[in-house]
Amino acid sequence: MKGRLAELIEQMAQPGVLQWIGIREARLQDMRCVKSVCIRENGLDGDHGRAGKRAVTLIQAEHLSAIGSYLGQDAIVPDLLRRNLVVEGINLSALKGRQVRVGSAVLEITCICAPCSRMEEILGFGGYSAMRGHGGWCARVFEPGQILIGDPVTT
Repeated sequence: MKGRLAELIEQMAQPGVLQWIGIREARLQDMRCVKSVCIRENGLDGDHGRAGKRAVTLIQAEHLSAIGSYLGQDAIVPDLLRRNLVVEGINLSALKGRQVRVGSAVLEITCICAPCSRMEEILGFGGYSAMRGHGGWCARVFEPGQILIGDPVTT
């Protein structure tokens, strides 16, 4: 029998929505926004990503405004942050160690996606610190599938 806390942890107020998809063909190249993509075991088709627990990176749309605010700016555009997926309306932090369905793919949220030192270069002075705690999450591919902007993000 599950305890009350375990039940609360499993609940989500609402599904999220996939707002943005980005890929980059090589390590230091600019991100390119796409409307849909196939996620395979090694990550998104066309993305240089890596297999395993960091195959796909996700960030919450809500954090784009927070990062911008810490820098005295408007919301940061997602391609600058170099994450693959931007989702809105669901708390990714509450999903660590759990599986989420995005389109027909299933991802397992594995670990924090910490900012790299390039954020200082890309976002300007204080960019690295602005992203700390807001850099998103990494995921491994549990079940490959197709994703499309507007797809629900569910547990």
